[in-house]
This record gives sequence, structure tokens and C-alpha cells, in this order.
Amino acid sequence: MVTLTRRKFVVSAALAGGGILIGYALSPFSTLERARKLAGQDGGSLLRTWVKIAPDNRITVIVPHSEMGQGVHTAMPMMLAEEMDADWDLVGMEQAPADMAFANGALAKGYLSDGVSVPKFLTGTTDFAGRKIAEFMALQATGGSTAVRFTGVVGMRRAGAAARWMLVQAAAQHWNVAPEQITASKSFLLHAESGRKAGYGEMAARAAAFDPPDNLPLKDPGTYTIVGAPKQRFDLPAKVDGTAIYGVDVRLPGMLFAAIKSCPVFGGRLKSFDAEALKNRRGVRSVHAVGESAVAVVADNSWRAQQALLALPVVWDEGALAAQDSDSIFAGMKAALDKGDFDSDYDFGDVEAAAKRADRLIEAVYQVPHLAHATMEPMNCTAHFSDGRLQIWGGFQDPLAARALAAKVAGLSMEHVTLNNTAMGGGFGRRGSTLNYLEQAVRLAVQLDAPVNLIWTREEDMTQDNYRNAQKTGSP
Repeated sequence: MVTLTRRKFVVSAALAGGGILIGYALSPFSTLERARKLAGQDGGSLLRTWVKIAPDNRITVIVPHSEMGQGVHTAMPMMLAEEMDADWDLVGMEQAPADMAFANGALAKGYLSDGVSVPKFLTGTTDFAGRKIAEFMALQATGGSTAVRFTGVVGMRRAGAAARWMLVQAAAQHWNVAPEQITASKSFLLHAESGRKAGYGEMAARAAAFDPPDNLPLKDPGTYTIVGAPKQRFDLPAKVDGTAIYGVDVRLPGMLFAAIKSCPVFGGRLKSFDAEALKNRRGVRSVHAVGESAVAVVADNSWRAQQALLALPVVWDEGALAAQDSDSIFAGMKAALDKGDFDSDYDFGDVEAAAKRADRLIEAVYQVPHLAHATMEPMNCTAHFSDGRLQIWGGFQDPLAARALAAKVAGLSMEHVTLNNTAMGGGFGRRGSTLNYLEQAVRLAVQLDAPVNLIWTREEDMTQDNYRNAQKTGSP
């Protein structure tokens, strides 16, 4: 049985690496023992909390969202640092690891409350519910413009306010003065009457002993000095100078490269392929069936793999949907609309009577096809299976869920899977909704004795997407 203390319900503070770490802490993954096991005591990143204060006064905000160009890796630290009264020049960030310790309870709570303020007496209950839902769903998602309005407001601001409160309490106790006499500003604590001053880093260890109240007041937006001010984004320098590592950039010793082709018709299957046709092609290492509906060529570089795949004789069983095309899809939609009964969905008056009374009737049909996400960076994933362990590299909008899926496909426990989340060239939901490219990379990796980098061609990316729904509507 797990005992839920007040600390576990609201904010945790754990000593590690000489600093303090503060963040939402709900059982069962919120123990200090787990944090120390994951991060060690050598100053490495602890995988349990959202803000780390080092002895040198530097603050690291660990962000449980993926950066896709939307600026979330800077927005989250700004929101936390604002409530913390931190010196922005001393603030940095890290991507949260794909570990259950970082399942995003604040995001789940935001969905639960739909952005509506929760009564103060329910704060602990909704914190707990959000955390448990996040753990159950392996939730660490980025999308739907939820990072700032859910994680930022529900999580980062509260974590920053809690950190500031804990530091003030620590200074007051150490100096034997009332907390009301302590002011916090730009990562320093000041007792004006005695002239004593200390950096946040100096009080970090002492602050870990304090439990903050459930509902600390947050700053009035009119007093903001960080949020709303122009700040250099943390992700931009590496993107400008070319040092940012995207999934397609991953390179490992002995790495092989794979090109893949899935059945061109959804629901179809791979019937056969002739690997012998590629036996004399330069650089080709092997040919593999991947699941029931795809074939991959593995070579010593991507170009050779792709060219060999084009030359590979493949026979498909395209299945029942082989004759379907855009015209047949829209014809079926029109037939459904023509015979549909929409009274239960639309009840805004007598449309037919209104149309008869109208002096002028305009009819229009609006039609939108199935649309691919068309991210700048095609789908890709690198995987390496060795000694019963699986490592994954790539850009994912929900790294924790991606790790869970990789474990399921490989038949491993999550403890035997490590996911390294890279920068990504666009997501728009594609790198979170359907991870068929991740599944394919894992299935290939377990057949190989070397890391494999799977990159879809642009054609594969367009024809194997998880499309936005086609729509056809008519209106009088």
C-alpha cells in the first residue's frame, strides 16, 4: 500500500547533485530512491522533477513537452522562472526523459478541468487524479496548444511559486527572522533589516525540508518581468548553426540504413518479394519482411537502400480496398449525406420552410480531401536491439507513449527500453498519433545485430500517413 503524504500530493523536494529539485510528486514514481537511482549523485539530471537549483545559483527547468518549433522549451521555463522570481540569465532547460517519473499530471489535470479553475479544497484530489491518469496513459504529449494553457498554468507556475516559497522559508529559518521579512528577486533572497543576502543555490538544500501550502498565490500578470518580455529561445542557436540533432541526423557506430515500402493500399498485405534480385547490389546487407504489409532493404547508406528497394520485385495482395479512390470515397460520402437523418445533430429550426420563404436561395458544396500532415522532416526512427535491451532515437510528440509502444512491439518491459527524443522537423500530430514508423524500426532492429536508421521516402510519407478526415458538406 502506498502512503500519500501532503508532500507527495503537492510538491516534492529532493536533494541530489548538491542542489534542490522541485516538481509535482505523486506515487508511485515520486520517491527519492527512484530519483536517485535514475540520476545518481554525480550531478547528472534527476528524472523526477521540473526545476533543479544548483549550488552555483543556476536553475534548470526540465520540460515535459517536445520542441517542434513552437517555442515550448522556452515558454515553460519563462512561466516557472517568473513565479520563482529567478534571474533569467541563470535559467536553462532540459527535455524531460521518457520516464514514468515525468508522466504529465498537469496536462491530464488541464484536460480534466478543461481550463476551469478548480476549487481550492479539491486541489489535492485533482492533482492526484491527473497524475494517476497520466501514469495510466503514459501521457507526455505535446499538441493541441495545451502546453502553455495546461502544463504551464497548472504545473510550471505552481512549481515556480512553490520553489520560491520554500526558499523564503529556508532563509527565514536560517536567519531566525519572519518569512514576511524576506524578499526574493532575481535568484537572491534578502533580509533588508539586517542586510543579509543569499543566492537561491545557497538555500537550496535547506529548502528541501519544507512542504509548501496547497494553493500558493500566483503573481498578477501586471507584475511580470519575464513572461511577455522578448527572450532568446533556447532551441534557436543550435538550429541556426546546424548543431541541432534531428531524427534523420542520428549516427551511431556500425549503423545500417533502411528503406521501406508498405502496401500501397490500406488493409493490403505483402504477398512475396525476391531478395535474390538484390544479391549483387553494392552496399545491400539484407531484405526483410516487416510485419504483414511492408518490406525493407537494409544497406550501408540510405541512398543505396532506397535505390535497391526500387529494384526489388514485390507482389502485393491489395485486398478489398484496391478499387477505392477519391471519387469513390466522395461518392460514398454524398450517398450517406443524401440519406442521412440529421435532426438529432442539428436542431436550429425548420430549414426547409426557411428556404421556401427566401427571396434568393444559394446552394454550395464544400469538399476537402484526405490530407497528409506533410512535415518537413519525413518519418524516421533509429533503433538498436542488443543484449535484451532496446534503444530508440527520434522525434516524438509523446516520448513516454512511444517508449511504451516500442516495448510492446519488442516484447520487452519498459525498463529495458530507452528512448532518446531528438528535435523534430514538424509534427502537427503526426509524430504522436500513429507511430507506424516507430513500429517498423523496432521490428527491423530485433532482426539485426546493429543499429538501424529507418527513413521514409517522401512518397512513402505521403501515402502511408494518418490523414486528416475528408469532409463533404452541402448548405442551402
